[in-house]
Amino acid sequence: MTIVQQHSRNFETLREAFENRDVALLECQLKTTGELVAVVVAVNRDADEFAFVPIAMMFNGNPYECLNPPNPDGGFDDGQ
Repeated sequence: MTIVQQHSRNFETLREAFENRDVALLECQLKTTGELVAVVVAVNRDADEFAFVPIAMMFNGNPYECLNPPNPDGGFDDGQ
């Protein structure tokens, strides 16, 4: 199973949250480093309470400098 297949359920949850307008951007702190990060969350509403389900983290800085995209021939393009 690929990473994309493993995250397909979270992606579907995110898609539904956007359709239902139940999505928010929440500032959180990484436990490991203390860095502040923006997190995309699905919002579960129950009467007067809200629960935030973290789905994805936004990049700090330029994402093109952080990632190597997949190579059509397999593996990843190292950008060089």
